[in-house]
Amino acid sequence: MSAVAPIHRTLEQELQALLRGASLECLVCGEFVLHAGGMITCPECGTTLRGEVGSEITQLQFETQAG
Repeated sequence: MSAVAPIHRTLEQELQALLRGASLECLVCGEFVLHAGGMITCPECGTTLRGEVGSEITQLQFETQAG
């Protein structure tokens, strides 16, 4: 028998997939997100991700509003 491989991903892996465009699912509500002008926005819940380029590691700005 072969070893069982884990199928869950960490939050960091989910964020990287979202930034690469490999994932189209909002991390907050699960709806489809929109990619436009370097911003990733969820039209359903209003969550916004903004990748800042200019360093070795991409820094993320995460903005959301309750309501």
